[in-house]
Amino acid sequence: MTAKAHDHPHRIELKLRDLSQLFNSMDPSPFHEKDLDHDAEEFIVSWAQEYPSDAPLALRIHLTQWPTEEPRETVRQSIHNYFAYRAKFTQLEFGRLMDQGWKSMAIGIAFLATCFLIIELLLPKEDGTWAKFLREGVIIAGWVAMWRPMQIYLYDWWPLRRRARIFTKLSKMPVEVIHKE
Repeated sequence: MTAKAHDHPHRIELKLRDLSQLFNSMDPSPFHEKDLDHDAEEFIVSWAQEYPSDAPLALRIHLTQWPTEEPRETVRQSIHNYFAYRAKFTQLEFGRLMDQGWKSMAIGIAFLATCFLIIELLLPKEDGTWAKFLREGVIIAGWVAMWRPMQIYLYDWWPLRRRARIFTKLSKMPVEVIHKE
């Protein structure tokens, strides 16, 4: 029962006139280190997101104009390097977000504690409308300071982890380049 439901990889098909459409023309890096063209990256990533997260993927690139040098290994290596870089960068982004979360949490807790101290020490304990208004306002302000850390730890990290997993999977997928007559 441990056999996967996805035995064959889902194939992402990319039809190009020539290889210049695959890479960012403004990137001066050597060919195997070039950035992918934004549209090509978006196309590949959006198709990868369409499939289940545990499904294997493969990329097939159809070229109308075949280059003078054999492109298969260079293209495969370039795509793997690019998505490995994107995965690493996204993991760094995740780490920065968690650092920001801890700092925000510390600031939020300190501010919330200060708000409770203000209520206990400075605001009157009487039941008048203005006193209640001030106490409730200070409490609300304290809890609002906790909004951002709660948002980070409850919601913001999920998309980064999902994107890093997709980039990691794309950095290891089989890449096939074929000449399309």
